[in-house]
Amino acid sequence: MDINGSVAMITGGASGLGAATARRLFDGGASVVLIDLPGSAGAAFAEELNGSAAGRSGTGRTAVFTPADVTNEAEVQGAVDAAVALGPLRILVNCAGIATPGKVLGLDGVLPLDAFSRVIQVNLIGTFNVLRLAAAAMVATEPVSTDVGGPERGVIINTASVAAFEGQIGQPAYAASKGAVAAMTLPLARELARELVRVVTIAPGIFETPMMAGLPQDAQDSLGRQVPHPSRLGRPAEYAGLVAHIVENAMLNGETIRLDGAIRMGPK
Repeated sequence: MDINGSVAMITGGASGLGAATARRLFDGGASVVLIDLPGSAGAAFAEELNGSAAGRSGTGRTAVFTPADVTNEAEVQGAVDAAVALGPLRILVNCAGIATPGKVLGLDGVLPLDAFSRVIQVNLIGTFNVLRLAAAAMVATEPVSTDVGGPERGVIINTASVAAFEGQIGQPAYAASKGAVAAMTLPLARELARELVRVVTIAPGIFETPMMAGLPQDAQDSLGRQVPHPSRLGRPAEYAGLVAHIVENAMLNGETIRLDGAIRMGPK
């Protein structure tokens, strides 16, 4: 799939992995629809991207911010409609997620069920809500020919985590949600293959994100040293680079790709 001339939707697009992805796809010639919460920096980021393209002849691309909660069907459908208004929707990248920790038996007692449910609702149900509505828009488009991969309609990229495989103490909700995202990759890819839509999941390790930025610098450095090579935190641009490669490589389908510097998480 050619990034140039495509329309892409990115959830969690106002910061972190989502913002880096939006910038990479926009720089590659795609129009981007940023989906994030109303209080995010999405509008300012879209304006920044549009400003970076101002004055360039023949760019034919735009960045749009559509505030939405990924668990809200009507709001997500509005974002899909905004994307379709720009042209055929070809790319979806699901980056929105939360990582609220909580032990089953914590210092304050048993983990509240609504705390567990909220993580599942955002990370799993929200991801599925967006991809199902985006997929419906993708299959309504005419296929595009690619140089080597044959005709395609679209690419869906979801975000899991290494916690899907090595969840740590205090991560039962997060690990369950990300494990489910990884688990649904193959059945989705198998189903949507007949519609010429690919589905791939990325499972990042420890990355520089707004959640990580809340930790003291020495804690961040300590986490980075746990990565075998390179011994540092992952950079959002590296995640975005993998997204771009997945879009462009037609043989990547039905797979969960670890992007983690060979880290295997310990129990805590």
